Amino acid sequence: MKNTAVLLAAIAAGALLAQPAFAANVKVTPLGGQDGEFCVLDRALIFEDPNGTRILYDPGRTVAGATDPRLGKIDAILVSHMHGDHVGDKHTKAPNAGACGKPDMSVSGLPHSLVVNIAVAKGAKIVTGSEMPSFFAGKLKAAGGDPKNSVLARFGASQKVGGVTIATVTAIHSNAVDPDLVGGELGKHMKEAGLGAYVGEATGYVLKFSNGLVAYLSGDTGITGDQEKVVRDHYGARLTVMNIGDTFTTGPTEAAYVINDLVKPASVIVSHANEPATEGGKVKPGTRTEAFIKATKVPVHVPLSGKTMEFNAGGTCVAGC
Repeated sequence: MKNTAVLLAAIAAGALLAQPAFAANVKVTPLGGQDGEFCVLDRALIFEDPNGTRILYDPGRTVAGATDPRLGKIDAILVSHMHGDHVGDKHTKAPNAGACGKPDMSVSGLPHSLVVNIAVAKGAKIVTGSEMPSFFAGKLKAAGGDPKNSVLARFGASQKVGGVTIATVTAIHSNAVDPDLVGGELGKHMKEAGLGAYVGEATGYVLKFSNGLVAYLSGDTGITGDQEKVVRDHYGARLTVMNIGDTFTTGPTEAAYVINDLVKPASVIVSHANEPATEGGKVKPGTRTEAFIKATKVPVHVPLSGKTMEFNAGGTCVAGC
C-alpha cells in the first residue's frame, strides 16, 4: 500500500513537471511599418511554435529586406498569393522608415522578390499551393538558393516544417505574377499587353502547432463555404487571421460574418486593413478596423508591430493582447 502511494505521488509530480510543456503557447509577432502601430501595408506575421519553429506569413512590403533585425531565424515562409504587397516586389529600407499611412518603400525586391531573398538568406522553405511552387523554385535557383526549398501543399494536403503542420485552403482572389517579377522579354511583352502570369488559385492556410492550436490564415479572400465546412468543421480552427481591407478582399462587415457565422474561432487577429488603423497604439475612430471590431462577437486583437501576442491551444490570447 505504501509503495502504491509513493508511486502515485511520483506520477503526479511528473505530471506537474510536464505540464508547462503541454501548456506552452504559440507566439505571434507582427512585423509592420511602424513600431507599436497597425499601418496601411501591414501584413507580415511571425508564428513561433513552442518547439522553436518560426513561420513567416506574407512578408509583403514592411519587412526591411532579408537583413531586417526583427526576422531572426525563419524556418518557412508562407505566401497566400503573388501580388506585390504580399510577395514583396518592393519594401521599406528600414523598420519605421516613412509614416504609418505612407511607408518608405524605396527598395526594390526585383528580380526575385522579398520572399525569395529572405528564403535564400535564412535557408528557409517556401510553402505554397497551386502553381506557385514551380515559380518560386525557379526564383530560388536564380538567386543562388536551393529550388528544393520551394514546397507544394495543395488543397486537402499538408506539409510539416518542424513542429508545425501546414495545409492550404480555398481563397477567392486573383493570383497573377507581375510582369516585372517575370522579367526578360516575356515580362516586357506581358507588361505591354497589361497581363500578369497566372499561377493558379490564391490560398489561405491552416496551421496546426505542437501545442494543439489550429490557426486559419485567410489570405485575401471573399466569403467561401469552405470557411465553415473545411476550416471550422474539418480542421477546427480556434484562431483566425482575417483580412478586412475591402475591394480586394472581404470588407469589415463581410469579414465579421466569416468570423461570427462560419469559422467561429475563439479569437481573431485583424489584418490587411489597408489603412493607418491606429495612432499611439489605439484604434482610430471611423476606421475599417473599428467597424470590424464592433461587428465581431469574439475578441479581436490588433497586430501592433513588434508586440508579441501569445495564444494557448484553445486560441485564447494569454499574453501581449
